[in-house]
Amino acid sequence: MPRRALDNPLVLAVLGLLLEQPAHPYQMLAELRKRSENHAAAINRGSLYNIVDALDEAGWATAQGQQREGNRPERTVYALTPAGHRELVRRLDSQIRTPEREFSRFLGAVSYLGALGPDGATEALTERGTRLRERTAADQQRLAEALAAGVPRLHVIEAEYALSLADAELTWIDAVIDDIHTGALTWPGATAAPLEP
Repeated sequence: MPRRALDNPLVLAVLGLLLEQPAHPYQMLAELRKRSENHAAAINRGSLYNIVDALDEAGWATAQGQQREGNRPERTVYALTPAGHRELVRRLDSQIRTPEREFSRFLGAVSYLGALGPDGATEALTERGTRLRERTAADQQRLAEALAAGVPRLHVIEAEYALSLADAELTWIDAVIDDIHTGALTWPGATAAPLEP
């Protein structure tokens, strides 16, 4: 179990949280969910506890004591070890230096855009663009508020990156919609041979 848990992409996020301060797994889960909708979708309590156990077993985190809040049960607080700090730096350096092809659900769906037909594709892409613009506007507002409140830019650099990705996606969506309208992106005609089952 530890090796598989240590391969989980959330290990980096957990090590990063422990770099900021010691925490118990429930705090980590709450903080990950607060910071990112991507983490919220990808993590559950069970997998987080498996990751924390694996970090402890690998010597990258260590139990620092128990904490009790109100009438809640005691929770074990973990801290980053020097070996965990080295592993965090190693992973960060590697992931920043080495671009990887990341497969998103949207990329998977775009692979089959043709199945929607020109009208369906235009409609779906238009709605995605509208939703993405709304989300991006809200994200830009939150980023501006954080910076105005004195949060160092380095602490929100990932929000800048996410906004840049969203802008690039919107540019692409608008271009594809335009290509559909102008006929630059064509669909196979009705005369194409039907696929055999």
